[in-house]
Amino acid sequence: MATLFISDLHLDNGRPQITHLFEQFLASDEARSADALYILGDLVEAWIGDDDDAELPTRIASATKALRDSGVPVYFMVGNRDFLLGEDFAKCAGFTLLEDGTVHELYGRPTLLMHGDMLCTDDIAYQTMRKQVRTPAWKAQILAMSLDARRAFAAKAREDSRAHTGSAMETIMDVNAGAVADAMRKASVTRLIHGHTHRPATHHFDLDGQTAERIVLGDWYEHGSVLRVTPEGAELRGLSLS
Repeated sequence: MATLFISDLHLDNGRPQITHLFEQFLASDEARSADALYILGDLVEAWIGDDDDAELPTRIASATKALRDSGVPVYFMVGNRDFLLGEDFAKCAGFTLLEDGTVHELYGRPTLLMHGDMLCTDDIAYQTMRKQVRTPAWKAQILAMSLDARRAFAAKAREDSRAHTGSAMETIMDVNAGAVADAMRKASVTRLIHGHTHRPATHHFDLDGQTAERIVLGDWYEHGSVLRVTPEGAELRGLSLS
C-alpha cells in the first residue's frame, strides 16, 4: 500500500535517457501496484499547448494512460513549465487534473499538495511574471500563435528563465517560511508536499504548537526522484539510470 509522488522531470528531447527512465518507472511493478501516482508539475521543460504534434507528448500520454488503464489513478497538477496543459491532453493521458493547493487525505492524514512556486514569495520578479502569464487572456493569446511561433517563444522563455536563475540570489528562489505556514494554516493541515525548488528533503517544524512536515520532491535532471507515502510514513528515494 503506497502512493507515489513525482515532479520536476523537465522532460525534453535533449535528455532522452530521462524520458526512458520515466517510461520504465511507469511500467514498473512499483508504479503498477501503487494506490495512486501524483505528478506535481513541470513534467516537461516547456508545454506549448495540447495541440503539440511532437513525439514527446505522445510518448508521455501513452505511458501515463497505460498506467491509468492498469487501475492506478494518475493525478496531475500544472507547474510553471506546463501551465498551458489542459483538458484535451489530460483526457488523452488519463490524468485527473488538480488545482494547485488541493488537499487530499493520504491514509487518514490530510495533506496539502502544491507545485511550490507560489511559496517562493521573495522572488518578486517571478511572482509578477507568474501572475501575468496565468491570465486567460494571456494564455489565449499564446495558444492562438502557430506551433512554430510557440516553440520559438518557449525557447526564449527558457533562456530568460536561466538568466533569471543565474542572477537571482539563491535564497529568494526557495520557499518563504511565512508563505508555507500561511498556506498550511489556510488548508488546516500539518503536512505539505511540493516540488519546484529542486531541493529534495523533509522538513519538520512547529506550526502553531503542532509538529508540521514539509516534503520537497526532487528533480529528474541527473536521475529520477520519487516520494513513497504509506500508512507508516513517507520516504524520498532516487531512481538510477540503467
